[in-house]
Formats: sequence, C-alpha cells, structure tokens
Amino acid sequence: MLAAIKNAAVCAGIAACAAIAPAHAAPASAHINENVAPEFAGIDQWLNSEPLTLAQLRGKVVLVDFWTFACGNCVNTLPAVKSWNQKYKDKGLVVVGVHTPEFPFERDTNNVKRAIGRFGITYPVALDNHYKTWAAYDNQYWPAFYLIDKHGRVAYTHFGEGDYAQTEAAIGKLLAER
Repeated sequence: MLAAIKNAAVCAGIAACAAIAPAHAAPASAHINENVAPEFAGIDQWLNSEPLTLAQLRGKVVLVDFWTFACGNCVNTLPAVKSWNQKYKDKGLVVVGVHTPEFPFERDTNNVKRAIGRFGITYPVALDNHYKTWAAYDNQYWPAFYLIDKHGRVAYTHFGEGDYAQTEAAIGKLLAER
C-alpha cells in the first residue's frame, strides 16, 4: 500500500503514470506465489457481474486488468480490452477489470458506474477501493494486465500501454492450451 501511495504521489496528473510505468511485457513475476494467481481480495463491490472467484473461473483464461477511470493510459487501453472481451469471451476468455482508484473521487461507486457506461464496458468490474487485490498481486502500475491460464497460474503480464498484438497473441496461445 505504501508503494501505491508513493506512486500516486509521484503521478502528477491523470496520465502521468506511464512515466513511472513504461510499457513493457514480462514473464509472470516469480514472487507471485510460484505463479499461482492470487484470489480477488477485499472487493468492495462487483459491477456487471455477481462476485467472481478465480477458483470458479478455473478452466478459463482470465485477463485481470488493473485500471482506474481517470488514468489516461488506462482509458487508452480500453478499446483493446473491450475488443478482446468481444472476440474471445465465447472461446473461454473472461476479462475482469479491477478498478483500483488513484484519486479519492474514483472511490465513489456512482462515478465508476458512470465511467463504465461512458466507456461501454460490459465485462465484470471489481471495485478494489482498499487495494487488497492490488496488494495480493504486488501490483505497482496502472494499467496492468495479468493473464491467468486455465490452471490458475499467472502466465503473462504487461504494464502500461502498447504491445497489444503481443498481448492478444498471449491470449490466443493460452486459449489454445489444454
């Protein structure tokens, strides 16, 4: 949490997080409990869905997208995320947006609901106002993608904008696995 507060303090402006989190892709971090994806933790509310658990999503590929509605970099990734959701949801992909607020006004559920409507987000969104899921993933960036394979392991991560073709290729590869 302290790291998140420091990052938020350094981010001067809505889109400044990219300066802290340059876009790059990396193999899943070894410090995430031998790549086993952490469960969603401390979610205040679920929007567009009943509460979900990774245990109930086993057998599916899950894209966990850490975002917040006033982050310009996060908003810039939404066309790709929404496209992947539409293209692959019937093939076994489940997109879960984990909305972790950077600013106090982003904690307000009604503000998040309005943003979801404005951006046309139809996939599940978990409100992580207390950074519990953020901390479970040891996440430090907005936006951040964690792709979880059918066995519940973090198989791919990407921080920041860009590399959409690479991320989509990782989605396709994981969907093709048994």
